[in-house]
Amino acid sequence: MSNEDPRGTGFTLSSAVPVRAAARAASFVTVPREPRRGELPADPAAAAFLAAAADGVLRPEGTAAPAAALHRLVADLPASLPWAARGALQLGGAVAPVLPTPAVPLARRALRELIAGLTVDARPERLGAALAARAEGGGTPDVRLVGPAVLGESAARRRVDGIRTLVARDDVDRVTLSVADVVARSSAWAFDADVDHVAERLLPLFLAAAESGTHLTLAAEGRDDLDLTVAALTRVLEEPRLNGLAAGIALPIAVVESLDAVRELAAWGRLRAGAGGARLTVRLDDAPPQTPEALTAARHGWNAPTLTRRDDIDAQSVRALREALSARGREGLAVEFATGDPERGALALAVAADTDATLTLVLAAGTSWIPDEPFVTTVAAVHPDDLDLVAGRLTSAYAGIVAAAPDLPVAGPVVDAPDGAAGEDTVPLDDLFAPETAAVAARAHRAAVAAEGPAPSARVPQRGLTPDPAILREPADGDAAEPGLTQAVLGIAREAAASGDTSALGPDVQQMLFGGQAFVDTAVFSARESAELAGGAPGFRNVADTDPTLPDDRAWALAAIGRASGSTAGDATAAAGRIDDQAGLDAALARVREAAEPWGALAATDRAAVLQSAARALEDRRAELIEVLASEGGALIAEADAEVSQAVDAAAYYAATAKELDRVSGAVFVPDRVTVVAPRWNAPVGLCAAETLAALAAGSGVLLTPSPRARRAGAVVAEALWAAGVPRDLLTYADLNEDASGRALIVHPGVDRVLLAGARTTAERFAEWRPTLPLQAFTAGRNAVIVTPSADLDDAVADIVEGAFARAGQAATAASLVILVGAAARSTRFLEQVKDAVTSLRVGPADDPLSDVGPLVEEPSGEVRRALTVLAEGERWLVQPRELDLGPEMSGRFWTPGVRTGVSVGSHLTRAAVAAPVLGILHASTLARAIELQNAIGSGYVAGMHTRDARDLDLWIDSAEAAVLRVNRPTTGAVVQREPVGGWGDAVAGSGAMSGGPNRLVTLGSWRPSSGGASSSTLHLRGLDSRITALIEAAQPTLSYEAFDWLRRGALSDAVAWDREFGRVKDVSRLGVERNLWRYRPADVAVRATADAAWQAVLRVLVAAVRSGSTFSLSSPVGLPGAVRHLLGEADVAVSVESDAEWLQRLAGGIPDAESADAAEEVEGPEAPVEPAFAAPRPTRVRLVGPAGTTAPLRAAVAETVAGDVSLTVYADEVTTAGRLELLPFLREQAVSIGAFRFGRVDAWSAEVI
Repeated sequence: MSNEDPRGTGFTLSSAVPVRAAARAASFVTVPREPRRGELPADPAAAAFLAAAADGVLRPEGTAAPAAALHRLVADLPASLPWAARGALQLGGAVAPVLPTPAVPLARRALRELIAGLTVDARPERLGAALAARAEGGGTPDVRLVGPAVLGESAARRRVDGIRTLVARDDVDRVTLSVADVVARSSAWAFDADVDHVAERLLPLFLAAAESGTHLTLAAEGRDDLDLTVAALTRVLEEPRLNGLAAGIALPIAVVESLDAVRELAAWGRLRAGAGGARLTVRLDDAPPQTPEALTAARHGWNAPTLTRRDDIDAQSVRALREALSARGREGLAVEFATGDPERGALALAVAADTDATLTLVLAAGTSWIPDEPFVTTVAAVHPDDLDLVAGRLTSAYAGIVAAAPDLPVAGPVVDAPDGAAGEDTVPLDDLFAPETAAVAARAHRAAVAAEGPAPSARVPQRGLTPDPAILREPADGDAAEPGLTQAVLGIAREAAASGDTSALGPDVQQMLFGGQAFVDTAVFSARESAELAGGAPGFRNVADTDPTLPDDRAWALAAIGRASGSTAGDATAAAGRIDDQAGLDAALARVREAAEPWGALAATDRAAVLQSAARALEDRRAELIEVLASEGGALIAEADAEVSQAVDAAAYYAATAKELDRVSGAVFVPDRVTVVAPRWNAPVGLCAAETLAALAAGSGVLLTPSPRARRAGAVVAEALWAAGVPRDLLTYADLNEDASGRALIVHPGVDRVLLAGARTTAERFAEWRPTLPLQAFTAGRNAVIVTPSADLDDAVADIVEGAFARAGQAATAASLVILVGAAARSTRFLEQVKDAVTSLRVGPADDPLSDVGPLVEEPSGEVRRALTVLAEGERWLVQPRELDLGPEMSGRFWTPGVRTGVSVGSHLTRAAVAAPVLGILHASTLARAIELQNAIGSGYVAGMHTRDARDLDLWIDSAEAAVLRVNRPTTGAVVQREPVGGWGDAVAGSGAMSGGPNRLVTLGSWRPSSGGASSSTLHLRGLDSRITALIEAAQPTLSYEAFDWLRRGALSDAVAWDREFGRVKDVSRLGVERNLWRYRPADVAVRATADAAWQAVLRVLVAAVRSGSTFSLSSPVGLPGAVRHLLGEADVAVSVESDAEWLQRLAGGIPDAESADAAEEVEGPEAPVEPAFAAPRPTRVRLVGPAGTTAPLRAAVAETVAGDVSLTVYADEVTTAGRLELLPFLREQAVSIGAFRFGRVDAWSAEVI
């Protein structure tokens, strides 16, 4: 036996531990496992197949989704499955597409027989016999009642009743449960209140266990509930009536903080035992947590919550065992070790033997080995009605055990280890034991040595400390590609020829020659994520949110919201910025314009330094910003904290990306002088700061005029930026009298651009006041989520509820509509889960950390009140909203969330953009119909989907008309760079790129051409796309040497920009547990050339249009060369030769375009009149080509012609050679976020689609 370590409560391991571990492993008995009916598969491939089949075939309701999954899965049917199951699955999979009704039940029956070894029937009349049968196989059963996720209080009460029934049974000796079984919702911010609530739920169960003599174990499922589990258990066991109860706690070894929990529990157990109480049983469990906390941590920027490497978990197991099994530890603790890994189980027993301590192994059901001494086996008790719903989770855990567990070694001789062997770098294995057990000994030796080193670091508090923001390093001059454009494009072409991501657009293109070399088509979008060239802004990383599981950070946040009720933050600045008359407005704009001139003349690097200082200043004021968000807008802690992080990130991100403005080869950026930033009240810090900082980064001065409902929040943002060194005149805060000065501001000639986040009606009103206004607006609107039959309904309900009622349903990204497809629409369980989850939400003030839903920003009226109180025909309340009286100062602002069913297209909820805590549910018979509905009723801002079928994802992802797509996750969230926000269709106005994305700054000013580098000595077009070379060659006789070279360089620049950015699918954040993809989709564009447009400029724009793959048309006042016209005609490009007046008339809807006219001629002859029915719909984008002096009045004429229609975006910058710029008018940005974490593991299910 080893000596106690005088440095702590642990002990030093002896050199015999590796030897003992090898011997114990060799003594384990392999459980016979034959591929026969009812037996669990023992090989990893078969276990993985079983997990996939359980999740795809058993879990979904109906037959269509399971049939599709079955047909797909049987293509890789493992031969090791029992013949009866294999035959049933093979037959079912073959006929499933055409006969799903008999095929799916047949397959389900076979799968249920396969997983029978993982569960017992929880029905009282069946449970006894099942447990007795399990006990015959050796081991004491430890029963856990397993069911669907507990999302509401009704489900929690049912689960508690079921556990109480188990505990009271005479034939049940041991029961395990978790906090998630007894409470539906917990708030990490209200830790003490949660402890009280959980303890209240647990106490009756533990009293029942004391009465029946049942050993009750409370399991911590991960890091997030670790402290709560420890605190609640110790609180309950301090009840005098439970002093003699033998109870336990299970701790996940992979969670670093479990080691500290062992120390704390050992001390607590000693006190309890010293007072005459029973020792506490501590079960150290090496199973990876199945909770989504790894995803939560990654999203919030926190350290990973668990260890994942096998050797790291081995070492941590040794550390925990040393603490628990030390002499002082054993005074208060009995120790168990739960594992499915025989080598780790042998290591645990060896460590226990090293100190003559007793250790009991706990094995999961289906484990393929057993020790030669008493052990415990965990048993999942499942009601038959719930079996299909939980089968995926149970089989996934089993597959993980099978995959991680090595084969048992055969028995080998054991000899004594020489002195000091445990401290050597390597163990002389040949001298210690037989080769069969050498691997076990070597692993045990590594664990023992690693355990002597420092333990992995736990998370540490971040708030209240001096911030350490990201240091922005200078990027490599990646944009200076001009000298090597030709070589770069040739390299792209060679890679494309060898890649499966691009393909020829014509049958003969690979054989075409130009300049003696073959060339290929490269102007296609990549269908898959590109691992290379996926870097984000140089030096940028997202700031971490406040972690509520850390007591110090939690206390810091509670102090911040504690000041909310009496907060006056921002009042003084808002009062000082009040403007009530024209003179005050004129003076403010004059100050901004004057200050903007030297600011815009600064190098982008110098402006970036100020923005980086702004990031630090905003971080320094995080507490004050949270305070004002809670006080003024009713934001809850987590909501306010995330919004502050968005502001901090925006400053650092735009500091990094601003430098690109000075580095675009072939173009020069010209900043605006005055930008008006008018943020919406539901993003008064995050988007307010982001848009203000973007304008500043782009070299413009800013007049910040926040919503009257968020005037103080905007004022605190301004104060932070002033403190960072932004001149007060450059950034002027204005609290406008909207009635008196709103119109005057918009029409003021001193305003160059307006950045608006607000209602679409506001954008339309601005455009009506000033049609030529350069307006960029995010107008948000209705966001809808599709739920397919294959979706995990537990996850879907949790995500939808979280997304629908963020900011009391007022968040721009909140979902207001759900479309249920097929079997999901017929699911009563889905509706019951939604009802239970929504009615369990706690509505309260922002300064109450228990609140799940905060107040409305103001007392509801108009459409908001209608949504809360009035049903349309055919609708009914699943959950009816109720107004709560929580005090006269907040009268009318607190409403419980509501859910209505029977919603149809055309109803109020599908037509109005209502910022209210109301969710509407629609039905669709097919996914195609659901997509039509989503596109029809959605605004184009955020579209969501829940599915587990990659084919559904494939259909939806290229059909959904929204800038932000979110799959198997909540719709809410706006994280700079990782999850940019913006809109398509009705959700956007103007040419603005997505906020927090790589192109935002590029659009906040204008561009003029520069030389772009010296002319080339050769004019070949090698490496370019065949369609582009054909176009350039067709025009070559009409071009001078200089014009041809200029055009060629533009085409090469397009190819490089396409390869690096626009043609790729990128995930620059690479969270692993979630895929956040950035890509571009083609946009329809009408190109209009002026009479004095340079011919090479027109061709340059056409080259960009071809490269983008967009549908485009060309209107010109002069005819085109025959070869060019012929080529465009073959490509179905509509070409119109018309005057400006004729084009404007057609734009207004008076005459058709050339394509429509041709169609009319074919139908009625050349002399037939053109009816209005042939008039083409107005385009949503227009690219004007010509000198600035000509395009400016034409742009004004366009605005007047369409009466300021904000759905039309006009691009009128001068044409440049820069592909980075010229491709943007033809492309739409899209941010796609896909959940990639399931059952505690990374899930790459979507990789086959995108």
